[in-house]
Amino acid sequence: MALLTEERVRLMSDNGTRGPVVVRREDVLTPSARSWLREHRVEVVYPQGEAREEAGAKAPAGPKYRTLFGAGLEEKPEHMTHLRGNLLVFKDHPRIAFRGMIDLLEAEIALCQQVCVREGIPALAEELEEVLGFVRRFIRFDVLEEPVGEVRLCGLGPEELRERSHYPEKYYGQPHFLLHYTDSPAILAVNKVRAVARQTELAAYRAFRDENGAVTREDILQGLNRLSSLLWIFMIKLKAGTYGNTGA
Repeated sequence: MALLTEERVRLMSDNGTRGPVVVRREDVLTPSARSWLREHRVEVVYPQGEAREEAGAKAPAGPKYRTLFGAGLEEKPEHMTHLRGNLLVFKDHPRIAFRGMIDLLEAEIALCQQVCVREGIPALAEELEEVLGFVRRFIRFDVLEEPVGEVRLCGLGPEELRERSHYPEKYYGQPHFLLHYTDSPAILAVNKVRAVARQTELAAYRAFRDENGAVTREDILQGLNRLSSLLWIFMIKLKAGTYGNTGA
């Protein structure tokens, strides 16, 4: 169950500029939230099959699908897709673009794991399996609006990831370096994952920013940023020979 305060519903509707607020059966709207929704004429949408009684009256059965611009649809157009529940958006919506980048990031991680195994670095392939599991959760964080929570990857917390990626020579005896075509296939593959992770972070900013540039999901941006730090640490360790055979 989620307690939907006035502040929460403001964020969910981007202060009334991006359409309906989706309320699940178990959610509870505070009085101030209800007042704000009425005052700003923000539509409250219940996921299909979850319409419930409000103020003693049951919400009428509406269209099968809703859109951000207030339309009701009985059929889902091919150029639209689900944002959450029965709420449809165009396929170029920033949140959908972000989910597409998560999908691409997963694909690059799996390909990188193959390279690591082929180059004789199974330890790194296993660490990337943990990374893959972390990345797969971001769709859930978005769709269900769940918090990312504490980020801890391969035994390192957020501050440790930032510190070690900024001062690699202190921790791994290997300074920062510029990528070169003579680097090992594993280094090049991890760098590709790192680059896609950075693009995914930018996609997340576009998806969760408001008209003033502030973001509603700083936890998602921070999680992706720390992931980039970890991937750079992987590259540093490969360059330093920490994993043994680097395929060089």
